[in-house]
Parts: sequence; structure tokens; C-alpha cells
Amino acid sequence: MKKSGILNRHLAGATAELGHGDGVLICDAGMPIPPGPRVVDLAFRAGVPSFQEVLEGLLEELVVEGATAAQEVRESNPEASALLTAHFPTTLTHVTHENLKTLSAGARLIVRTGEARPYANVLLRCGVFF
Repeated sequence: MKKSGILNRHLAGATAELGHGDGVLICDAGMPIPPGPRVVDLAFRAGVPSFQEVLEGLLEELVVEGATAAQEVRESNPEASALLTAHFPTTLTHVTHENLKTLSAGARLIVRTGEARPYANVLLRCGVFF
């Protein structure tokens, strides 16, 4: 039995299969889930687990070389915007929410949180550790 890190077996297994350039969408409870990508749904109740908890947990496990968020997050969810800017000060790009939804169809993995604040979504691009 694992004693630390991601304990959810579905999420731990899915992250172990990721490679360089793969996309991982961490999304709020309201983001439409496209057909195709593997989905690990962690949503339990509104706000549980939060976008921040899941993002920070995944960042402890993954090498990330870039991130994309919806430009609408800046005005509609300043807390999530600040969180993303803090974690990705030079590698964060913004697109429209509609474009983010389109891009999410190409993700290898989607992790749905219980986040109930708008536009708490980010598409991570996996890097390599060397």
C-alpha cells in the first residue's frame, strides 16, 4: 500500500502512463467532459475536492512544461487566476473558454474536481524530468 502521494488508484495509474507532451485537464465540476480522454472523476460534493488541492497534488507528481487556462478566469475567478499565475509565472497561456473546451478533447487525461467556482480549469502539458 502506498503511504504518500496520490492514493487514488485510478489517478495514480493514469499519471504513471503519461509521457512528454501529454495533456492533463484539471477541471471544475461544471466543465463539459468530451468523449475520448481517460477521466478520473474525483468530485464528491460542491467544492470537494477543490481545484487547488487537486492541482497542487498533481504538481507534486508531474513534470509540467506548460499550462493553458481560459482567459475568462482572470475576471470571473481571481483566486484561481492568482493560483495559476503563481504556479506557472512564465508558462501560462490563456485562450477563450470555448477554445479550452476544444483543446480538452486532445487531453490524455481529465481530472474532474468538485470545484464550484467558474473557470477553475487548466490544461497541463507534461514535460520530462531530465
